[in-house]
Amino acid sequence: MNGRTATPQPGDDASIPSAPAPEGRGLDPLTARRRFITVSFLFWLPIGMSIATGVLLFTDRGMGLAAIAGFFAVHSLTAAAMELPTGGLSDVIGRRTVLATAGLLNCTAFTLFGLAGAAWAITLGMALMGCARALSSGPAEAWYVDTVHAHAGPDADLRTGLARGGSAMSAALALGTLLGGGLPWLLGLGPGVGEWLTDATGGLVIPLSVPALLGAVVEIVFVLYVLSALPEPPRPPATLRGVVGGVPAAIAAGLRLGARDALIRRVLLTASAAGAALAAVELLTPGRAAALMGTAESGALLFASLACAGFLCSALGSQLAPAAARLTRSSERAVLAGGGVVALGLTLLGITTGSTSPYATATAAAVTGYGLVYLGLGVAGPNTNDLLHRRVDSSGRATALSVQSLALQLVAAGAGLAAGALPLGPLPWLLAAGVVLAVALLWVRRAAAGPQVPLPSARPVPAGSTPER
Repeated sequence: MNGRTATPQPGDDASIPSAPAPEGRGLDPLTARRRFITVSFLFWLPIGMSIATGVLLFTDRGMGLAAIAGFFAVHSLTAAAMELPTGGLSDVIGRRTVLATAGLLNCTAFTLFGLAGAAWAITLGMALMGCARALSSGPAEAWYVDTVHAHAGPDADLRTGLARGGSAMSAALALGTLLGGGLPWLLGLGPGVGEWLTDATGGLVIPLSVPALLGAVVEIVFVLYVLSALPEPPRPPATLRGVVGGVPAAIAAGLRLGARDALIRRVLLTASAAGAALAAVELLTPGRAAALMGTAESGALLFASLACAGFLCSALGSQLAPAAARLTRSSERAVLAGGGVVALGLTLLGITTGSTSPYATATAAAVTGYGLVYLGLGVAGPNTNDLLHRRVDSSGRATALSVQSLALQLVAAGAGLAAGALPLGPLPWLLAAGVVLAVALLWVRRAAAGPQVPLPSARPVPAGSTPER
C-alpha cells in the first residue's frame, strides 16, 4: 500500500542456475533478466492496486490524517527494523524462500486492509507489509547481479538490467494504480452495485476495499511464480547455529558500510532523500485529489490516473538512466541531475497547493511537478545502484541493498509523520524539496575510485568445517 516502497529503487540476490549450464556458469544474462523483470512486476502490481485507494479507504473507515500518517510510519519503521536481519536471512535460508514469504505476508496484509475497519487491524496489516518490504528488498536484484557477474564477469554491464527492472516495477505500479483507482469508480457507475456489495457483506467490503482484496489474489500468483521459476544452487543446510551466528555478522557488516566508504554514504543519503520525497507525495496527494474532485471515489480515480502517469514517468526515467550517465559522463552526475529534477517537481507541488480548479494553470503545474518527481527518481535509481554494486562485492550485496532500503524507510517514516503534523499548504512540500536538493548537491564532486568493499558472508557454516577468521 506504500509506494515509497517503491521508488523505483530496485532490489535482490545470488546466482541461480535453472539447469546445469555447459560451463557451470548458471543462467545466461537474458534469462536472468527476464525472470528478474517478471518478479519485479508481479511483486509491485498489487501494491500499485492499493496505492490509489489506500489513504481514501482509511479515511472512509473513519481515520484522520494524523492516524493515517501513523499507519504509514508503522510500515516504514517495521521495514527499517527488519531490513538488516532479513538481508542476512536471505543468505542463510535462500532467496526463493524469503521472496515467497514476503508474498504471503503481503497477501495477509491486503486481506486485512480489504476486510477490516479497526485501527488495530490496519496497524497489523501495515506491520506485515513492512516485514514483506524488508524481506523483498535484497534477494531479487542481488540474484540478478550475481548471475550476470558469474556469466560475464565483474565488468559486465549492469545498468541496462537494473533499468529494465526499475521500468517493470514502475509499469506494474502504473497499471496497478490505474486498476485500483478505476475499480471503485466503475462499481459506483452501476445501478446500486456498490451499495449491493456493501449490504451483502454487512459493510465488510466496500468499493474502495476491492482493489486490496484483488491485490491479495495477485500475491498468490507471485508466490507460485517465485517457487517455480527461481531455482537456487545447493547451499549448506540452515542450522540454528548458522542462523544465530551468520545473520548478526551480516547486520554488523551492514551497519559499518556507510562509516568506511564515502561513496556508499552518498548512496545511503540519496536513498534517504528519496524516502522524504515519496512520503510527502504519497501522504498529501490523495487528499488534494479528493478535494479537487469533491468525492472520495472520484478523487481515487483522479489520483490513480495521476499515479499511473507518475509511474510511467519513473519507467521512462529508468530507461533514460544509462543515456543520462553517458550524457553527463558519469553515474554520479546522472544522480545529481535526477535529484535536481525531483527537487524541482516537489517545489512545483508546493507552490501550487492553493489551486482548487482542475483546469487552472496552477493545477497543470502541479501535475507537471508530480511527473518530474518520478522522472527524477527513475533516472537516479539505476545509476545509484550501479555505483553501489561496483563498490560492494557479492558476499554482501543483499546486505548492502538492505542498508539502502533501511535508510529510505527510516527517513520516510519521519518525513511522513512530520508532513501529517504540519499544516496543509506549501511547507511540507518545500521542506522535502530542500532535503532532496541538499543531498543531490553532494554528488557535485565525483567520488574517487576504490576497490570493492568485502562483507562477511551470512551463510551458515557447514557441519564439520572451521569458520575463517
